[in-house]
Amino acid sequence: MKLLFAVFATVALLSAAESPLRKKKAPAVPAAKAVQPLQIPAGAVESEPGTFRYTDARGKKWTYRKTPFGIARIPDVPSDATAETLNARERGDDVKATEDGDTIRFERPGPFGVYRWEKSKSELTAMEQSVWERDRAGKRN
Repeated sequence: MKLLFAVFATVALLSAAESPLRKKKAPAVPAAKAVQPLQIPAGAVESEPGTFRYTDARGKKWTYRKTPFGIARIPDVPSDATAETLNARERGDDVKATEDGDTIRFERPGPFGVYRWEKSKSELTAMEQSVWERDRAGKRN
């Protein structure tokens, strides 16, 4: 135990002593440029509370949003493409339906695998009803 304490004390004293290598100062690093936080441009038009639309000098459209972390700038996507994607999802283009007695089994591919759910024929939503009829008509042909 005394030996262990002696070794520990020696190591502590040697590490605390200044060595000639530590006396050299590192070369000065030039100061980094200060990053300016993103600001909403003066010509931006507020479309929703906290959301602004702006077209820059090059003609590119941007959406600026106020977030808890500051201002976020996102390229503006045409609403037609977004509406088309939503309509395809509402129609259930990627959903498959199979009948199992009084219930219908649905499958839809998702980012983390296939989503599966079941519903009775009396509880179907409009999208599920159209998918079921589409798949049922396709199987008869």
